[in-house]
Amino acid sequence: MQVDIWHNPKCGTSRNTLALIRHAGIEPTVIDYLATPPTKARLADAIAAAGLSVREAIRAKEAVHAVLGLDDAALSDDALLDAMVAHPVLINRPFVFAPAGVRLCRPSEVVLDLLPPSDRPFAKEDGEVVIDADGKRVR
Repeated sequence: MQVDIWHNPKCGTSRNTLALIRHAGIEPTVIDYLATPPTKARLADAIAAAGLSVREAIRAKEAVHAVLGLDDAALSDDALLDAMVAHPVLINRPFVFAPAGVRLCRPSEVVLDLLPPSDRPFAKEDGEVVIDADGKRVR
């Protein structure tokens, strides 16, 4: 199964999502989107495929968001996409691409919607159980 993840290794949600993919026995293609940002068209396609608006896919808590005035409701999706490509830290993460679809995996267990079921337990870095000892999804 081909799975790709737009990953930021500094992000706990991104690390947990990657760990869940690997827990399913899949070694994904890991794309460091900060070093290799997607094109504007690819980003727009990913956002649409995930069923999100551009504003839902932007990281509003990044300092550059305020500096650029991106909370201005008058800004078009096109302008927001330009900002996200120019400043990839504004792209919310992690996006996961799998045969079952595309998701922004926040929280990380959203990725389970794209993966085959697991029969082994899994807990996040902080100890929160996502898959219990019976292989059942907790959340």
